[in-house]
Amino acid sequence: MRNIFTYIVFIVGVVVLGILSGLSNMPGEWYQTLEKPFFNPPAWLFAPVWTALYVMIGIAGARVWLKAPASAAMQIWFAQIALNMLWSPAFFGLEAPGLALLVIVGLLITILGFIWQAGPIDRVARLLFVPYLAWVSFATLLNAAIFLMN
Repeated sequence: MRNIFTYIVFIVGVVVLGILSGLSNMPGEWYQTLEKPFFNPPAWLFAPVWTALYVMIGIAGARVWLKAPASAAMQIWFAQIALNMLWSPAFFGLEAPGLALLVIVGLLITILGFIWQAGPIDRVARLLFVPYLAWVSFATLLNAAIFLMN
């Protein structure tokens, strides 16, 4: 029962934090005026992709928490959540693509750190972060392009 509760807390917690961060920092008129690269995905794609990623992030966090709650992997997991939740306020809230680029590069580093540290603890947790790494790598490229174009 403890394991199920841990999974629920992590998954629901991450998804709710993600939704709150997104809803409180919606792209507005400012974002519509920005020059965007040709590879900018359609707006409807972000919510389903992030929801799926947040579920995987929550599962990975719960798996490591249950095996090694005081590990470096778990500390890095919490750092990446904090950086993840800071990106939308930096980019959309403050309308600062340059600051958001710094945040997302930090996020990318923590994702890589988690993958590296989680490997010996839980291979599944490590693998659950691979799609997250791919998406945030793409998002970093997109953020950089928007920063350079504007």
